[in-house]
Amino acid sequence: IGLPGDPAGPEATEMPIPSNLNYDRWLGSTPEVPYTEIGVHPQNDYSRPGWLRHRNYGAGMITGWGQHHYDSAAWGMDTELTGPISVEALAEFPKSGLWNVHGDFLVKHEYANGITVYTSGGYTNGIRYEGTNGWIFVSRGAYTASASDPVVKEKSNKALNASDVKILASQISEDETHLYKINDQHGNWLDCIKSREEPISPIDKGHKACTVCLISDIAMQFSRKLDWDPEKEVFLNDDEANALLHREQRKPYGTDYVKV
Repeated sequence: IGLPGDPAGPEATEMPIPSNLNYDRWLGSTPEVPYTEIGVHPQNDYSRPGWLRHRNYGAGMITGWGQHHYDSAAWGMDTELTGPISVEALAEFPKSGLWNVHGDFLVKHEYANGITVYTSGGYTNGIRYEGTNGWIFVSRGAYTASASDPVVKEKSNKALNASDVKILASQISEDETHLYKINDQHGNWLDCIKSREEPISPIDKGHKACTVCLISDIAMQFSRKLDWDPEKEVFLNDDEANALLHREQRKPYGTDYVKV
């Protein structure tokens, strides 16, 4: 799996809070920190929100785009309702500046079915499935999500490619595995609200994909292999890693303070 990293950010100084922003609510359950425009959402010089690159609010591209890639990878591995049994990672983090999420990185996941998944900023953005008869690569290809797409310069990549074009032209027989097929993801979601059927991206499978992203981020902060229980969703025999599965939430915000 190929995912870009994030660069280090500039130093930032405290600024007056805009009158049209309730900054306390914007911070929500996260720690109280001084306001600076680039730490929230720069209006002129940078089109991507600065908060995407700060650990108080996310984990960088491993979660920002990783969610989409790991979701698709799990589809191909038939692991949508489980997860890896181990994770280990190497990553570079900024030594100064406002942004503090990962830059260059390499993550390795091992699954109970014997499959190993490698993810790195050094790979072409997308997912490459390798099998006995060759490989298939899928990505955003020529599609651009926004003008600030971090890999917009790489858009010469094909959205779908393979080691042999015959693989892409092959027909799937009736007795082979057929995946959920739709024409429009948003329309599928609305249709399933009406029909009560399971949509192509149900919440439990989305949760499992996000979990892979989050334990990858945790592994980046250690220099050792972490064993993971995908059913109980805890690290095995590692209190230090498990301590990072939960963040302290600032009152009165956050799920810790929600009254049911």
